[in-house]
Amino acid sequence: MNLDNLMTLRFNPALGWPAGLAIAAIMIGFAIAVVVVHRRRKDESDETLWACVRRCAICVIIAILALTPSTIASTTSRAVNTTDVIIATDVTGSMAVDDAQYATTKTMTRLEAAKKAIDDLTGIYDNSSFAAVHFGASATMDVPLTPDIGAIRNWASGLNTEPTAVSAGSNLDAPIDPLLVTLKQIRTAHPHDKIVLYYISDGEQTSAKPRRTFSSLRQYLDDAFTLAVGSEQGGQIPEIKAGPTNSESDQSDTDEEGWVNDPATGQPGISKMDKKNLTEIADEMGGKCIVLDGTHKLDKSSVASISKHFRTVDTPKRRERVMPLVWPFSIALAALLAMEMASWLATSRRLL
Repeated sequence: MNLDNLMTLRFNPALGWPAGLAIAAIMIGFAIAVVVVHRRRKDESDETLWACVRRCAICVIIAILALTPSTIASTTSRAVNTTDVIIATDVTGSMAVDDAQYATTKTMTRLEAAKKAIDDLTGIYDNSSFAAVHFGASATMDVPLTPDIGAIRNWASGLNTEPTAVSAGSNLDAPIDPLLVTLKQIRTAHPHDKIVLYYISDGEQTSAKPRRTFSSLRQYLDDAFTLAVGSEQGGQIPEIKAGPTNSESDQSDTDEEGWVNDPATGQPGISKMDKKNLTEIADEMGGKCIVLDGTHKLDKSSVASISKHFRTVDTPKRRERVMPLVWPFSIALAALLAMEMASWLATSRRLL
């Protein structure tokens, strides 16, 4: 907050304008009466000119104090608007399908493409704060809002697809509840921030339970994107057994036990990226869907240009602060009253 050098003097009665004006008018009337009486009785009274001036000044100063002279300092406050990026990443078994591409013709697992996209997001929003959630059979807020980009990158590098045994089918609305709580907290704590949500998934909904709408998140978001990973041709889903893994490559090399079969045919099932679902989710949040493929990278897509609108912004707001300035007048009044008391005592002694 910057304090301008320019200050102005105004009256701002502490008792309010009606009472302040009434007291000031009475005291000015007394001051005039002191002068009138002195002129009419100057030949009959021993009142000196200095005594008249002193008493008149006392009345005038009391009138001024009733109006409460104040300095008005102009201040400029700056509301700093920053960007909060929320990343929700799908880790269901279908994210292990090796049919995704990300700015290269080489195929990779969908989760690996998601990790590369997250890494680019941390570069695009380098002055921002991040929060992260993964979802599969359930959803978990893994990283609360933090400006530590390294924490998000470490989180992303440690993501693994959930074991086939715990999978209950892909349910795209799994992260809605933790996202809703987190977004509400961020909006309450940082009302001036811009909030952007990135939802990364293959868009496959295999759960028999109807998908809930994402429209409840829209009230807290300034923008939203769904990032589609995978291909419309699809691929077979590797069966992942439970157990700790250190990397995705370890998971694919040691934990795969064949393929997940389609219950209807008994043959290995084919998982396909569903752009339609992801487009509908983006529409519900008021955003857009972006398909990640061999020719698109986030820092070269429309996301990069849109993100520039959410950089740190200073919003100056001018305000006026009232500071009463009564101490000089109070000192002067005290000095005059002391003189008046001394004069009265001296006169009293002479009359004894």
